[in-house]
Amino acid sequence: QVDLVESGGGTVQAGGSLRLSCAASGRTVGTSAMAWFRQVVGHEREFVAAINWRTGSPTYSHSAEDRFTISKDNAKNLVHLQMNLLNDEDTGVYYCAASFSLPITASPHAMDYWGQGTQVTVSS
Repeated sequence: QVDLVESGGGTVQAGGSLRLSCAASGRTVGTSAMAWFRQVVGHEREFVAAINWRTGSPTYSHSAEDRFTISKDNAKNLVHLQMNLLNDEDTGVYYCAASFSLPITASPHAMDYWGQGTQVTVSS
């Protein structure tokens, strides 16, 4: 069992920045990748970014590329998502996820564990 706890959500004006964090605990040995997904009411969870836990190689959605940066701290079992130049389309609940398999895919069905989510609201 892996427990994931997100933090750092909130309300920000368009053009602003937020930094999300995800703390992993439990049986984290063997984690292959950590990822962030966004969900808006009535829609499926949408891939935002992921990071290979061993190599640190990142993967981004088209909308996140050039604005968001995913990073990790293996020693503390933390993963961060720095979000810049936020716009109203970035609004949603952001979920941290862990996968024990590779390659990294954009499908939420490939994730093995999920956090409870943190709300991000971008006001225009």
